[in-house]
Amino acid sequence: MSERGKLSIVGMGPGDPDLLTRKAARVLGEAPVVAYFAKSGRVGHARGIADGLLARGVRELRFEYPYTTEIAHVSDEYRAAMDCFYDKSAREVAAALDGGTDVALLCEGDPFLYGSAMYLFDRLGPAYRHEVIPGVSGMSACWSRAGVPIAHGDDVLSVLPGTLPGDELAARLGGGGAAVIMKVGRNLAKIREAARQAGVMDRAIYVERGSMTGEAVMKLGDVVTPGAPYFSMVLIPGRRGVR
Repeated sequence: MSERGKLSIVGMGPGDPDLLTRKAARVLGEAPVVAYFAKSGRVGHARGIADGLLARGVRELRFEYPYTTEIAHVSDEYRAAMDCFYDKSAREVAAALDGGTDVALLCEGDPFLYGSAMYLFDRLGPAYRHEVIPGVSGMSACWSRAGVPIAHGDDVLSVLPGTLPGDELAARLGGGGAAVIMKVGRNLAKIREAARQAGVMDRAIYVERGSMTGEAVMKLGDVVTPGAPYFSMVLIPGRRGVR
């Protein structure tokens, strides 16, 4: 019986292919099979970053999400559909691994920071040889592109999902320190109001598509649209102490 293949979960960075690590690029160039997630009708952001880096003749496993933002992520329907989706995706990857073939699973940003790849890691990690290759996170790309040093000295950095209730967001932002708000999307208006209530609107920065084509950086208070695209974040810099 042949040895099982190895699963490499590859952090693809925030969008700019030049921010891919050398190790990630090497693994991509050697992998006989690459797997990735994508929205229906789209290339897939992680797959787009990998363009020109994959081996000739590579086999691709494309996993299309049943939902992205179409229904509420807390609904039973969403959770059931996503569980089935990740189970099915894991079985496809496992079939390749069981056949002795190595698989590189692509993941935007860093795989273990809100990355979809962690759901396959949960299902496959205990049973298969694996390696997780970290990637430059979207948040570090955003504060670098915005020219906003985020934390200094004894600052505490909080990473908050914009899906939190507005009053909880306001309370956490009002605690001081630095913050990054992810999952902005349709939560933009709620985030603006939470920032206003917390008294941090004057230092809140909105970054859209950081390090990608179409990048935009502006004060949160200057954003007038009711929603934001998937690749957007809000930064609340710390660094207010003596330095």
